[in-house]
Amino acid sequence: MSDTPVIGVLALQGDVREHLIALASADALARPIRRPEELAEVDGLVIPGGESTTMSKLAVLFGMLEPLRERMRAGMPVYGTCAGMILLADKILDPRSGQETVGGIDMIVRRNAFGRQNESFEAAVEVTGIDGGPVEGVFIRAPWVESVGAQAQVVAEHGGHIVAVRQGNALATSFHPELTGDHRVHALFVDMVRAVR
Repeated sequence: MSDTPVIGVLALQGDVREHLIALASADALARPIRRPEELAEVDGLVIPGGESTTMSKLAVLFGMLEPLRERMRAGMPVYGTCAGMILLADKILDPRSGQETVGGIDMIVRRNAFGRQNESFEAAVEVTGIDGGPVEGVFIRAPWVESVGAQAQVVAEHGGHIVAVRQGNALATSFHPELTGDHRVHALFVDMVRAVR
């Protein structure tokens, strides 16, 4: 068995290509995933940024929501950025009607908490478990975490708000590390996937 983990990027909507590049740089075999049978072939999954309501509806449409929940319950590592963080939350503070989440992290998330598109910004973020100084966080219509349950571990904060959380094999950031040349967050996730394999 090769030591190179196969990691999928949920390719229903959002910045899929950037995640594929970042994962490849972190020594994973990365591939886009759109169907349940493709999900069955990966060791881990990234849920990218995009529009969380649209992604939630497309996940239902493509028959991905239940298979995703099942794989996560079975221990498959998952990493969500921005909209992906919203989809991994057990609860959304202000959901759109019909918006469902995959769940898996005991946290309450507020959508678009950092403001609209034109209020996007970059900031240096210290992330627990990542050596070499802060990572550059790109915040685009980003959520933040209002609160976490006992099982969830806060791994980064910015401006007094929780912006990265880890719970077991699930990791979520409200920022986009895939949009920078720094792939340390992806390397951390690849290590999480290797540990489970």
